[in-house]
Amino acid sequence: MKITPGRVTHQYDGELVVFHIGMTFNQWWRPDLYLPVFFAMPAMMRELADDPDSGLLGYEFLFNRRGPFAVQYWSSAEKLYAYASAGSQSHRPAWTRFNAMARKHPEAVGVWHETFVVERAESMFVGTPAMGLPKATKTVPVDKRHHRAATRLAEGATTLPASLQA
Repeated sequence: MKITPGRVTHQYDGELVVFHIGMTFNQWWRPDLYLPVFFAMPAMMRELADDPDSGLLGYEFLFNRRGPFAVQYWSSAEKLYAYASAGSQSHRPAWTRFNAMARKHPEAVGVWHETFVVERAESMFVGTPAMGLPKATKTVPVDKRHHRAATRLAEGATTLPASLQA
């Protein structure tokens, strides 16, 4: 894994949506129920990454004490929701399978998501591999003027969708 030297941040101008999605292993002794849910996500991410028009800018897979989750960066909420509802792509059939399993075993596996339309974004990465917003958008060195987080945030305005502009 190549380490990006020095201090870097991201550069992006456009609508920015951050989407968190994950699952909880509520019954660890039931891998027969949680593994199909677990393995559905990488297939969806490959499908999205292979389609430059999907709206997915990038993602990170993470794991906490309850289970795996992904932080996804999207170019619009509209494209995120279009993917979620498209019957011709992987998400809808996986969601249908999950719902059928959850009706039979309601406490075995949980799923969750959160969607954020971002007005401003600030990032800082020092000596890390490419990840997060810089990997999803554009990685740029932190110049002398932007050494302070407050300055990066003040100048980190994104383009909000027209429906959210005042």
